[in-house]
Amino acid sequence: MAATPAPPQAPPKPTWDPRRPVPPFPWLRPTIRIRLTLLYGGMFLIAGILLLSIIYLLAAEALNVGSELPFKIVEGKVTSDICNLPSQASPAEFNHAMNQCVNDQRKAALDNLLSRSLLALLGLAVIAFAFGYAMAGRVLSPLGRITRTARAVAGSDLSRRIELDGPDDELKELADTFDDMLERLQRAFTAQQRFVGNASHELRTPLAINRTLLEVHLSDPGAPMELQQLGKTLLATNERSEQLVEGLLLLARSDNQIVERGPVDLAEVASQAIDQVHGEAEDKGVRIRGEQKPAVVQGNGVLLERIALNLVQNAVRYNVAEDGWVEVTTEVQHGQALLVVSNTGPVVPAYEIDNLFEPFRRLRTERTGSDKGVGLGLSIVRSVARAHGGHIYAQPREGGGLVMRVTLPI
Repeated sequence: MAATPAPPQAPPKPTWDPRRPVPPFPWLRPTIRIRLTLLYGGMFLIAGILLLSIIYLLAAEALNVGSELPFKIVEGKVTSDICNLPSQASPAEFNHAMNQCVNDQRKAALDNLLSRSLLALLGLAVIAFAFGYAMAGRVLSPLGRITRTARAVAGSDLSRRIELDGPDDELKELADTFDDMLERLQRAFTAQQRFVGNASHELRTPLAINRTLLEVHLSDPGAPMELQQLGKTLLATNERSEQLVEGLLLLARSDNQIVERGPVDLAEVASQAIDQVHGEAEDKGVRIRGEQKPAVVQGNGVLLERIALNLVQNAVRYNVAEDGWVEVTTEVQHGQALLVVSNTGPVVPAYEIDNLFEPFRRLRTERTGSDKGVGLGLSIVRSVARAHGGHIYAQPREGGGLVMRVTLPI
């Protein structure tokens, strides 16, 4: 009995998404640290304004701005270097001038107090915001550690742990919960890799045996022409099955990320899919039309061909009995490659769209036993599209049928 090969390790993936747009001013991003800083500084600023208002009102009340002097000039001569007092005037005029001068001085003192207090408050506010920013960074530093660990995990390093030490607060509880989740994920992914390795061995062996038997049969010069033609067809089908198995296993091993990429033209992929389904479409009386414009993407050709083949096959099989058609178009639109497959067919309610992408689900039919497939076509399409950084959108067509749109980054 052949030994089961060890599952190959997937290479680490980048910890950042190159498709994510970089904001024009990253320092203006409303992070928790910025919000805490604004909260701390804002509270200090409001408290300082209230304190300054109270001091100003108390000082104004103590100085009695606008009130008369507690003394009066009865007779004699009064001079001042600050106040502009009349040289010759009655006592009443002197008293009025003195009151005006003293009130002006009181007002000037209050204005001076207010301006200096505002400057002091501004300086303290700057210090408070800087202190709040530093304290927020210190308080939130465990979150930065959690984020760095999460990025490392996104790069397929499930062995990383936060192991946060310190007081038993909410952040430590969050870090410990995250570590427990990573432990369970690592066990699950290890079991998945083991399953992929076993499936790789079990699937490749019968396909290799079939290929060997077919090649031995084709090497017989005395075989009839019909059998040789059938053998070649089966050999080509077996080869495509091997390529598909390799592609799906590669997809599973790389955690839904395509490792081996190359330029693939969606127009060529769609044309090959149409050629493979052409005979079935003729048998059902379904016309296949549409223009395939060049749309080159970076990806796995076998898996991308599986997207087009599954969509075209579904469009042909789930069609109307008479005068049915399927339209397949490819083009580049808004910086993305677009594959659109439209078809006539039964009316599809909008609420059933999401169910169509689930494994072994069909529209108002049984989960198993159908002669149209095993119910995995659209699930594979969505998985492969996501692995290539793309999306698939389904929309009911007016009058019956569906419109499938697959967008892939160029």
